[in-house]
Amino acid sequence: MTQYGSETILPYNKEEQKGTQVKRMFDSIAETYDQLNHTLSFGIDKIWRRKGIAFLRPFSPKTILDIATGTGDLAISMYKKLRPDHIVGADISLGMMEVGRKKVAAAGYSEYISFEQQDCTALTYEENSFDAVTAAFGVRNFENIEQGISEMYRVLKPGGHIMILELSTPEHFPMRQLYQIYSKTVIPFIGRLLSKEKVAYNYLPASIKVVPQGKVMTDLLTRQGFKQARVRTFTFGICSLYTGSKE
Repeated sequence: MTQYGSETILPYNKEEQKGTQVKRMFDSIAETYDQLNHTLSFGIDKIWRRKGIAFLRPFSPKTILDIATGTGDLAISMYKKLRPDHIVGADISLGMMEVGRKKVAAAGYSEYISFEQQDCTALTYEENSFDAVTAAFGVRNFENIEQGISEMYRVLKPGGHIMILELSTPEHFPMRQLYQIYSKTVIPFIGRLLSKEKVAYNYLPASIKVVPQGKVMTDLLTRQGFKQARVRTFTFGICSLYTGSKE
């Protein structure tokens, strides 16, 4: 399997596996994650999620698996817009999902959205289980990206669709240069200010810089079996939407 740069970016040390460190990191920032997420993106992350959901709308998926669901923002938005029978939010961080459960309960959606701790590279679900599989801003945290994508393909039903949102690095002047300054200075500063967790918000820009993007990601999807793998970028290339289907 190809090793991607984001797989080698570790939050804390070189001794522990990435999955173990990612779990600890997100458990530590769970209570402030939503505030920081919306602050750092100026709220534009909500627009990106809507665009991803719009891709799924024509297919009316009844069962959805949301990988790296975190605090459930995408899962909640998908239920509001798509009204599937059920959404499973899967994540390695119990702390993040506990925040998500509270949000789902407050919205009155607990009957329709559930949370389960899962390793994205070794999902416990049967083959061909879901009409759609999604991931928002989580692929860069996969310990093994190819294995994670392979698992997403395995549990997707034939005729189903994948939808991945991921942060990316703008390619063109002057946005590329401006984003580099923002990611190196503003993101770590605000992260330390609001979460008191220095590591997480140094890890974030470092992992974005080397996560596979563009044609590299669509080629990866194609190798894992997905058809019609495509990419669209938003906000001058800061966010990328990857889509595909399983025949």
